[in-house]
Amino acid sequence: MKAETWIFAITTIFLVLVTPSYWFITGAGETGADWTGTSALTMTGLLTLMVTLYLGFHARKMEPRPEDKLDGEIADGAGELGFFPPYSWWPLWAAATLGVMVFGLAMAAWWLFIIGGVLGALATCGMVFEYYRGEHAH
Repeated sequence: MKAETWIFAITTIFLVLVTPSYWFITGAGETGADWTGTSALTMTGLLTLMVTLYLGFHARKMEPRPEDKLDGEIADGAGELGFFPPYSWWPLWAAATLGVMVFGLAMAAWWLFIIGGVLGALATCGMVFEYYRGEHAH
């Protein structure tokens, strides 16, 4: 986690330096200044600062991962890595219903948008509850 903390810290420092420069170059408070870009850079800097602080606090409390240890071996990272879901058809149906909804909005066919919304709710429920029944039930 220390490597990730340093990556975000360097990004935060970069954004803290670039934001005032950008504001000054684009007009420094004149009516033609680019306030959208300045606001976006400021918010991005604050978000990277937030991630830096979060990772920094948690990196001290956690025991080092195998990749964080200087004398770590590849075999130290062996074992179960987590749960990886098997194949699923539900994301296909969720994407298809989203496509129907967008097409309904583009064509101003509200009835098609509503049908897509109902089918999308069913597809989302199927995707959420697929591990509660059937072949891959827990």
